[in-house]
Formats: sequence, C-alpha cells, structure tokens
Amino acid sequence: MFESEEDLERRLATPSPGLVADLAHIDGDLVVLGAGGKMGPSLCHLARRGLDAAGRSDVRVFAVSRWSDHEVEERLRQRGVETVRFDLSPDADLSALPDAGNVVYMVGAKFGTADRPATTWAVNTFLAAAVARRYADARIAAFSTGNVYPLVPVTSGGCTEDDPPDPIGEYAMSCLGRERAFEHASLERGTRVTLLRLNYAVEMRYGVLADIASTVLAGEPLDITTGHVNVVWQGYANEVALRSLLHASSPALTLNVTGPETLSVRRLAERFGKLLDVTPSFVGEEAPTALLSDASRCHALFGYPELSVGALVEAQADWLRRGMVLWSKPTKFQRRDGRF
Repeated sequence: MFESEEDLERRLATPSPGLVADLAHIDGDLVVLGAGGKMGPSLCHLARRGLDAAGRSDVRVFAVSRWSDHEVEERLRQRGVETVRFDLSPDADLSALPDAGNVVYMVGAKFGTADRPATTWAVNTFLAAAVARRYADARIAAFSTGNVYPLVPVTSGGCTEDDPPDPIGEYAMSCLGRERAFEHASLERGTRVTLLRLNYAVEMRYGVLADIASTVLAGEPLDITTGHVNVVWQGYANEVALRSLLHASSPALTLNVTGPETLSVRRLAERFGKLLDVTPSFVGEEAPTALLSDASRCHALFGYPELSVGALVEAQADWLRRGMVLWSKPTKFQRRDGRF
C-alpha cells in the first residue's frame, strides 16, 4: 500500500475534501506548538496542502519546536511551512511566539516521566496554562489522551466524553491537569478550545500495530494481559485536529479521537502471523478491562477514518516484510499502572 517513506508521508498529508472545505473558512494564521514530535510534521504538511487546495495561501503555517532533527525541519520549509526554533519550556517567555488566530497544541511529556513527576506536571500542565494566556483570543485544538479515563470492561464500547475522568498514575493526572488549564481559560477568558483525547494514532513507522507486528515477526512472546485496544490512522487524527478548530468553543468541546472498533490484541497478532508467515506466541491472559474510548461524537462530526483497521494491518505487515524503516518508539500500550 505504501511504496516508500515518501509515499507514506504523501498519504499522511493528503487533505480530504472535508478538510479543504473547512480550511477555506479559517480566520487567521496557524501555529502548531510541539511540531517536532511523531505527528507534528505530517500535521503541518497536511495543513499547508489543505490550505493551498482551499485557495488560502494567505494563511501562514508556523511549526514551533526545538527542531533537534534538522532534516525534518528543512523538509517542512521546502513544503511551505515556516519553522520556528523555540524551547517550549514552562518558564519560557511566550511573547516571542508568532501571533495567530489558530493554535494546535501538541506539547506533552510521557515516556520516562515516571521518575520525574515534577517535570511531568510542569510540561503537561503549567505550560498549557501559559499557552492559554498567550493565545487567549485564538481558537485552540489541544491534544490530550484517552489515559485520562479509567480502565473499563472490554465489552463496554469504551468511555464517552460524558464519563468522568479517573486517571491512573501521575502522567495521566498531569494530562487531565492540562485539560483543566485549557478549560479554565475557556471559562474565564472565553478562549475557544477543543480537547482531543487521542488513543492510539498509528502509521507504518510506529504505533500499536507496529509494536504488535514487530514482536510477532521477531518470534518473541507477546504480552496480551492488556488484550484490547483502540487505534486510528494518524492522517485521520491530524485531520480531526485541524477541522476541530472550527468547532472550538467556550466552554471547551471534548472529543475522543480513535477508530470505531474495539480490537483484540490476540487476533491482531494472529492476523499478523498469517501475513508474515510466523506463528505468534503469547504470555499472560487477557484482563477483563482495558483503556478504551468511544469516538462516536468525533465520527458524527467528521466521518469515519479513511483507512480501515484491515487495510492498516495489511499495510503494516507489508511494510515489515519489506524491511522498511521503523522508529523504535514503542507505545507501551500494555502498561496498566500508568507508569511510562
């Protein structure tokens, strides 16, 4: 399905007709904060292509990051995205950031945070409050996580946005703190906000499917204690983030962002085994609960993901079979104690 990394990135940055139609109505420039992560570069490229297709070359896209990967930064520049080198630390003077009418907030600390709880809270909560003040008059789409929910029965269909958060561990608690910072700005200053509770975005170089398929291909036993997951094509998650700017509101709108299926980890592994001609092995027994979300509200607004789970599984197997690049950034979706 994806012939090369270039082909994968092209697909990730191909705007749908719905996105193009929405971006035609955007008011003001777009700033993407934390644009150097796994999803940020493709989101910025998608935004630029969508705006150009909508005839909105007047809207500038600013990608803000430390840009430790200079090649990624240069590719974005070549694609018409304006990159800004900035250390988005909790103590930074944010007045130097570009003005904009629209903000996608992608900053977050997760992996390695179990041993640094104070830093986790500072990055995930204090910085969000500062950004909300800096962009009080903008529309803000802020990425959060499904980790703010508790583990729920695998037969439940997942938590909805109306279910109360009950985060496990300090990482998830700090992410709820990030949400509360943006909610406070929305209620007190009228800032228009959408909160995006994502789990789990996938593309061929990383994600839950890459984690499972790599384990199967290596002949290693797969822990299935966390036996069920949600996943969603990363291109869809990026589109939702951009389109949700037009739905940002005060009070804040909350959206679960994931695919429509509750997926069995065992069955995914067995399917990968057939596609890769490997017999998977398992350890553990499926727990009756898992971290699961119901994204019906999101699907009602923006439709279903372009790529089905079946198509993603086949593409992932093909990617590994051909020895294509992996980022070696495990999701740790199996963790049940909230320690990352």
